[in-house]
Amino acid sequence: MVNLKIYLNEVEMTVKEGTTSFNLRDLIKKEAQVVVLNGFIIREDVPLKEDDRIVFITKGEIPDREELESLLVSRHTPRVHQKVKKAFVGIAGLGGLGSNVAVALARMGIGKLVLVDYDIVEPSNLNRQHYFLKHIGMKKTEALKEIISEITPFVEIETKDIYLDENNIKESFKDVDIVVEAFDKPTCKAELVNTVLSKLPSKYIVAASGMAGYFSNNTIRTKRIRDRFYLVGDEVSEAKPGCGLMAPRVSIAASHQANTVLRIILEEYEI
Repeated sequence: MVNLKIYLNEVEMTVKEGTTSFNLRDLIKKEAQVVVLNGFIIREDVPLKEDDRIVFITKGEIPDREELESLLVSRHTPRVHQKVKKAFVGIAGLGGLGSNVAVALARMGIGKLVLVDYDIVEPSNLNRQHYFLKHIGMKKTEALKEIISEITPFVEIETKDIYLDENNIKESFKDVDIVVEAFDKPTCKAELVNTVLSKLPSKYIVAASGMAGYFSNNTIRTKRIRDRFYLVGDEVSEAKPGCGLMAPRVSIAASHQANTVLRIILEEYEI
């Protein structure tokens, strides 16, 4: 009888050829209502194949820490998590872009984040930033660290409560793989991008420009400006009197940035 190598909760094991997903569930966790095979919930039984990834989930059950990480990433595309959990990303600015990028990266299982901002949460932030009423008055770095800890305990978080400028950008991001630019002010955006490109040439930077108002979703795009520089937005709709920042378009841009970070991690460099 031929044995097949599969992964149960990301742990390698062998099963006999001909074993099905539901056969294995009944042996391992008969009470599980959810069977995730290679990132997809299946409702009909299928035979297992070499290198399949399978997870069994019992609804309402709080898993132990050893099992939790595999369940959190069970809906990933196979063989993505191993690369994602090794990545180290720095986020400059924790407002509408940065807070939403950080949460998206945490949800996908990023290994380590450096969160950099000097400001506190105030009421007008809540129309687009990933904070809650209870965070008003808190440092954005600490509030976001708290939020991420309630999503997943597996992301290593480093915070820096500083105002970034050309004198401390290099030191703040010298150890990361990718920098996310998430500032409000165009001058600060330009300073960060230029400093990273000139003083940290081995780093990737993902910036954004133009996501204000309630204009078309489809004008927000991601462009590869040069080898290690990506720009998200419509490059036109900047925030100004009469054209504010609102959750939908800001969130669209933030999701573009987070997905671009993921593609860089997975060495998918073309847009």
